[in-house]
Amino acid sequence: MRVLLVEDDLRVAAALSKALRRRGHEVTPAMTAAEAVRADAVDLVLLDLNLPDRDGLEVCRRLRHADEDVAIIVVSARAEEYDRVAGLRAGADDYVVKPFSMAELEARIEAVMRRTARSARARGQLRVGTLRIDVGARRVWVGEREVGLARKEFDLLVALARQAGTVVPRDRLQLDVWQTTRATRHTLDVHVAALRGKLDDAGLVETVRGVGYRLRAG
Repeated sequence: MRVLLVEDDLRVAAALSKALRRRGHEVTPAMTAAEAVRADAVDLVLLDLNLPDRDGLEVCRRLRHADEDVAIIVVSARAEEYDRVAGLRAGADDYVVKPFSMAELEARIEAVMRRTARSARARGQLRVGTLRIDVGARRVWVGEREVGLARKEFDLLVALARQAGTVVPRDRLQLDVWQTTRATRHTLDVHVAALRGKLDDAGLVETVRGVGYRLRAG
C-alpha cells in the first residue's frame, strides 16, 4: 500500500516510516503542507496537523477535495474533542492522538482501508494498490495512467481484482469471463499475458502453477 506520511518531526517520521516499510508499505514522506498537496496519488495519508507552513486541517480538506477515495488518518498531539471533531469534519476518516502504539495505528489503518474499499465498491469501483477500476464505465488506471483493455481482458482483470490477494482457480476465471469452463487453457493464458503487458507490470498478475492466477494485493 502507498502511504503519504505528512510529519515535520524528523524523529517521529523516521520511526513511523521504518515501521510502515517493515509491514510492506511504500512510504512517501512530506514535511510541509506544500509537499503534501504536491505528492503523487496514494492509498492512505497519515497527516499531522502541526505543520510549519499551513494548518493540517486545510491540507486535509485539499487532499479530500482532490481525491474522495483516499483514506486519511489524522495523527496529532491535539487531543481535545473539538480538535478531533474538526479533523473528521475536514475529511479525515479517523483521528489518532499521539502518543500511540504501532499496533493501534495498524489496526486503525486496517479498519479505515476496509471502509474505503467498501465505499469504492458501492460506487462500482475497485482499487488494488496503484490499480483503479471503474467497473460501470469499464475504465482502468494504473496510477495516473489510463490503460485501454479489450473486453475480455477487462472482464478478466475485474474477476481477479474482486478477489485480490487470493488465488482464483482457472475454472472460476473461465466461468466468470467466458461463461463456460470449456475455454481452452491457451485462451486464458493468452489473455493473462496480454493483460500483463498492458498493465506494464509482469508481476501484478501472479501464476500459481496447477491452480490459477492471483492479482497481487499490494
